[in-house]
Parts: sequence; structure tokens; C-alpha cells
Amino acid sequence: QVQLVESGGGLVQAGGSLRLSCAASGSISSVNGMGWYRQAPGKQRELVAAITRAGSTNYADFVKGRFTISRDNAKNTVYLQMNSLKPEDTSVYYCHANIDLKVPFWTGRDYWGQGTQVTVSS
Repeated sequence: QVQLVESGGGLVQAGGSLRLSCAASGSISSVNGMGWYRQAPGKQRELVAAITRAGSTNYADFVKGRFTISRDNAKNTVYLQMNSLKPEDTSVYYCHANIDLKVPFWTGRDYWGQGTQVTVSS
């Protein structure tokens, strides 16, 4: 029905930058809130940043001033620009979207991407 496809992860040195992208496709009526979460080995998944359809944003304290979330509603795509990366940012990053489906009709269903690895070396 719906897929979230992520891209942009990789290996970067501390202080460097990466940009993650996540595109939603399928039987979509509307993409509501979108966001990025991360999960390191042995730890719980945690919110990194979120953005509403209208563009209001919310950031975890540990990324404020370094990461920027944005979206393109015409492309059903969310981005995460990550600057000043630190080794502790190393994690698998997951895209999340809350989506209203066309067929079958369904409102407010949650979807997750497959995850993309971000590794920051010191």
C-alpha cells in the first residue's frame, strides 16, 4: 500500500554533515506528520525531529542547533540535514510518517522506513 524509502546515510567524520531523505509512495491521500527517529544498539528508539504538514517543527534537545528537518509536500518527502555530527550521533535512523490512505480508505496510519545507518567517526 505505502512505502517509505530512505536514503543518504553513510560514514562521516566528526564535524561533518549528512542529509537524509525519505520519500513516501503508494495509495496516499495525504501525508500528515513526518519525522526522524534513531536507535542505537541496546538502546530504545528515540525521536530526533518531527514536522507537521504545515511545517511546524520539533527537535530533541540533543540535536537542536545542529539538525534541520524539512519537507516537500508535493513530493511526499521529508529531509534531515545533519551538521556538526558527533560520534554519539551514530545510529540507525528511521523515517516515520502518519498517512491518510486512498485505497483502502484509512486515516492516520503510521508507517516506518527500513532504516539507514549513520556512522560518525572520531
